[in-house]
Amino acid sequence: MAASIMNERTISMEKPRLNFSQIWNMSFGFFGIQFGWGLQMAHMSAIYQYLGARENEIAFLWLAAPLTGLIIQPIIGYFSDRTWTRLGRRRPYFLTGAILASIALVLMPNSGTLWMAAGLLWVLDASINVTMEPFRAFVGDMLPSDQRKHGFAMQSLLIGFGAVLSSALPYVLTNWFGVTGTAGAGIIPQTVHLAFYIGSAVFLTAVLYTIITTKEYPPEDMEAFRMMKKNSAGAGKAFREIFSGIASMPRTMRQLALVQFFTWFALFCMWIYFVPAVASKVFGGTPGTPEYQRGIEWGGVCFSVYNGTAFVFAFVLLALVKRFSAKSIHRICLLAGGIGLLGAVFMMQQYALIGSMILVGIAWASILSMPYAMLSNAIPASKMGFYMGVFNFFIVIPQILASLGLGLLMKHLLGDNPMNAVLLGAVSMIIAAFLVMVVKEGESMETAR
Repeated sequence: MAASIMNERTISMEKPRLNFSQIWNMSFGFFGIQFGWGLQMAHMSAIYQYLGARENEIAFLWLAAPLTGLIIQPIIGYFSDRTWTRLGRRRPYFLTGAILASIALVLMPNSGTLWMAAGLLWVLDASINVTMEPFRAFVGDMLPSDQRKHGFAMQSLLIGFGAVLSSALPYVLTNWFGVTGTAGAGIIPQTVHLAFYIGSAVFLTAVLYTIITTKEYPPEDMEAFRMMKKNSAGAGKAFREIFSGIASMPRTMRQLALVQFFTWFALFCMWIYFVPAVASKVFGGTPGTPEYQRGIEWGGVCFSVYNGTAFVFAFVLLALVKRFSAKSIHRICLLAGGIGLLGAVFMMQQYALIGSMILVGIAWASILSMPYAMLSNAIPASKMGFYMGVFNFFIVIPQILASLGLGLLMKHLLGDNPMNAVLLGAVSMIIAAFLVMVVKEGESMETAR
């Protein structure tokens, strides 16, 4: 086992170093992924409310998003590790997911009922997961170990860029192009329709760009690859290997799991409740009123700010990773994000929210890159896709708990006040920042056993 791991790492170190444009090309699909995901994050709660959902029902209606990730990402990672076609290893999954997600984005704003929108969220999130998980493994496939921090930082940069544009799109359509932004109860505004249509086109185009411009490396030993694929054929063997791999996670991965749990619980609290909180508590609106719609659009602008900050801060990360460890960077960034969410809760003023979201954006840039940089050098190259998929467990499990429990908390403890859910998220992110200190960065599977 140890010899095999060392051989994989030697192969990884022999991969050619890529220049800026090559890393940009291989990462550009993430711009499209985040454009679609950003529309979902910023506007899904509002879509539910337009269709009649109450505050304490929204979290449960979001359950589709994390549950699909829990199921799909390890499976896609496992099978993409064992795939080789003329299109490559990861690219067939990029393409399939992008086509399905683009169709779901077109259908989503045409939902006529609450449960139609919830069902389409299952399809959309499943498709995004099929596309996104192989992109994480793509960095490990294509880059030598000392360039992986740069690869994940580039993904963070493009994620920020895509999310900036998608989150602000309805506001831009209303205020710059005069598209009707208000609608009666039960009607999804035209701005949301157009934003999702544009997102569909951007998603597919960006992923196609990466597929066309980046060629994958074939397996080093094709005969050994075919034998490994043959020996692991069949659903029964696949699930046995998946559960075996989960049980033998490297120590670094187990330590990062706690950090990820509290980080993503915090983010889910923000994604579900921040925009409705701005609309109802800062702008004083209710669904269907002009004040509420202005609040929703301003909430989208706030999301655009934190994503824009992540885009800019990704350039800073590219410099910081040359001087500081991923662990040190991540700890400070998470603490900044927690403070930013606290500021949003206690200031509750339209323009002050911008400053809070800048701090959240610093955390978001690190969340999208530094945990993966710490993980990628602690797992074997032949299981890169699988372990990246398993790592997603610690993103989606807290989201599932949030989806199941936040509605009850809102009803019985948080007073149906969405700002209180944002406060809960702030506390959770600060806890995550302190938990980073226990992570043993760079520890391999050899030393973990």
